[in-house]
Amino acid sequence: MRFIVYGAGAVGGVLGAHLHLSGHPVVLIARGAHLSAIRERGLTLETGTGSRTMHVPAVAGPAEIEWRGGDVVLLAVKSQDTRAALEGLAASAPPGTRIVSLQNGVDNERQALRVFEHVYGVCVMSPTTHLTPGVVRADCHPVPGLLDIGRYPSGTDPVAEQVAAAFRDAGYRSEPRPDIMRWKYGKLLRNVGNAVDAVCGRAEGTQEIFQRVRLEAEAVLDAAGIAYTPADEDDERRADILKVVTGGSRGGGSSWQSLHRGTGHIEADYLSGEIVLVARLHGLPAPYNENACRWADRFAREGRRPGTLDPAEWLSTLPA
Repeated sequence: MRFIVYGAGAVGGVLGAHLHLSGHPVVLIARGAHLSAIRERGLTLETGTGSRTMHVPAVAGPAEIEWRGGDVVLLAVKSQDTRAALEGLAASAPPGTRIVSLQNGVDNERQALRVFEHVYGVCVMSPTTHLTPGVVRADCHPVPGLLDIGRYPSGTDPVAEQVAAAFRDAGYRSEPRPDIMRWKYGKLLRNVGNAVDAVCGRAEGTQEIFQRVRLEAEAVLDAAGIAYTPADEDDERRADILKVVTGGSRGGGSSWQSLHRGTGHIEADYLSGEIVLVARLHGLPAPYNENACRWADRFAREGRRPGTLDPAEWLSTLPA
């Protein structure tokens, strides 16, 4: 089983490096300066025990790959890039290729199922950082993360078992779960605060906004009858496994990192935006999540530095 890691940024780059180090064949798909750095110098993985640079095959897109039967795509791009990634895969990868979504949000698997028959979701609990081309960092040690997997929309099969085993080979904790989307909706509730973290950082008053955004999201999912793992079940799964390395300089989550790198786009429309969509489909208000999307999109569009918005100003712009 060869792994094609589509999106070698924080999550994908760290996982790809660990899979490579554990002896699994890996091809990375990256872009821009990050791709150039990997090709020229190798991929540098920073962990709690130091850093290691390795030479992993890296390409700019699916068309550059000589596809084999049994290849598994680990889709690790941000949700706003999923459609373009799937279009590239559809043009090059065999129809029976397995697609495994390592992404936040709950819309990516549905998009993939339009194109490929065999789709799997992964609930990713793996704090990582990617700010410098060619360098990724695992922010937890010694276990870099939890990667539970299941078929989409539900169930497990031998491929899920094999992928979970490969993740465990690479040092992760991974279990096949037939209700993987329930876990991913639980993760979504943790991620709806990403947009607030990105624009307000850790300023006083931000935590109160986080709580209101999450409570609103829970109320919307409850009203829509969508199952999700409650916080205590999620916390029990994490337990004391995820130990953040204190020596790192992690400024914020994935959305914060997108603003820091100046990518010009952000994932908010598929996190808080998912809550807004569900709310509108059911005739419900979701002003906090709407505001989270609006501010995050504005920061990305205008190239503003992360963590520079006063929480009071954020609150002052809540929709009526």
